[in-house]
Amino acid sequence: MIDGPLIVGAGPVGLSAALLARARGLPAHVVEHLPAGAAKPGSRAIFLHRQTIQTLAAAAPGLADRMVREGLVWAGRATYWAGRRVHHRRHAPMPAGLAPYVCLPQPRVETLLRETAVRAGVTFAWHARADEVTLLDDSVLVRATDGRQWCAAFVVAADGAGSTVRRRLGIRMDGDARGHAFVVVDVADDPARPLPAERVFHYRHPRAAGRNVLVVPFAGGHRVDLQCRADDDPAALAADPSAWLRPLLPAGHAGEITWSSHYLFRQAVAETFTSGRVLLAGEAAHLFAPFGARGLNSGIADAAAAVDAIASVGTDGPGAALGALADYDRVRRAAAERNRAAAGKALAHLTAAGPHRRAAQRAAAVAARVLPRAGAWLDRRPFGPRDAGIPGSLY
Repeated sequence: MIDGPLIVGAGPVGLSAALLARARGLPAHVVEHLPAGAAKPGSRAIFLHRQTIQTLAAAAPGLADRMVREGLVWAGRATYWAGRRVHHRRHAPMPAGLAPYVCLPQPRVETLLRETAVRAGVTFAWHARADEVTLLDDSVLVRATDGRQWCAAFVVAADGAGSTVRRRLGIRMDGDARGHAFVVVDVADDPARPLPAERVFHYRHPRAAGRNVLVVPFAGGHRVDLQCRADDDPAALAADPSAWLRPLLPAGHAGEITWSSHYLFRQAVAETFTSGRVLLAGEAAHLFAPFGARGLNSGIADAAAAVDAIASVGTDGPGAALGALADYDRVRRAAAERNRAAAGKALAHLTAAGPHRRAAQRAAAVAARVLPRAGAWLDRRPFGPRDAGIPGSLY
């Protein structure tokens, strides 16, 4: 039996859980299917909200400060309709300690988390793919494909969208499996012709054959999201992005395309976030649309709640596990359902399904010429509503 929680997955959610456990005085052991130091391509999740920054600040001294120093806060944001700007807002510079968010590529976030975890005494089993999960009366046995095995009082499953732990436990994902396709491309900064450090959303971009386009700056480059049409081939667009991407960039922009991929805008939540003494966290528990930055941030909120639940069992004595796990399932599933609903509203707006939504968007675009709040509405809607009433519900 190992001491402390066993965490399956060394992504940002699993690493955050390990650091938060150490901050609570608990040992933490992480099992990861990739080799130590394996590089992951692309910027992936780039947006850390203030609540996440605060959570990481509590996990390890100096960690959040370093992420804020290395990351980027946008200089502003803008929205266009068919090439015409309908909204623009510049952001006043803020002291680093008051940053409302920071944009930093996920691989760099993971590196900082991993280095901090090693210094904090977290132990790792690398290149160990979890394969079997056995629920015991007061513990969980996890066996890897190479025969290594671990027994722990609690397991935090943070092994991603294709979670082996979740599947071995027979937990279903409830939600829309059809998805809506997007292509994502990373473009490195071009010092000679830099793009503004602004988040820009284009409705019906005239240089993208009327598709919607999102451009988000992060430390070191920009992310470009192209919303595909029903008859597009997302794999082909991702395989050769230069043909459609270059017309969207300023003339002569020489920024290198460093990564491209495609994904489905899926909406799914696990039917339960717990089974026995296993707690699901992050994409093992829920899948959201990328707009609104709900996935990574909500996953780190899951990690914090999971560690709180595990730590409370040790504080409250025998018999507390059942209640702590039930509370975790209830609170974090409620947050996930709120996120799914918010992302669903963003999806409905982005796809403009139905004549009423299309008419509302066109009317707002026309009204934005004289009514700034109409342009502000178009600016907000692709990212879904915010709900600050439930901690972690949005992020």
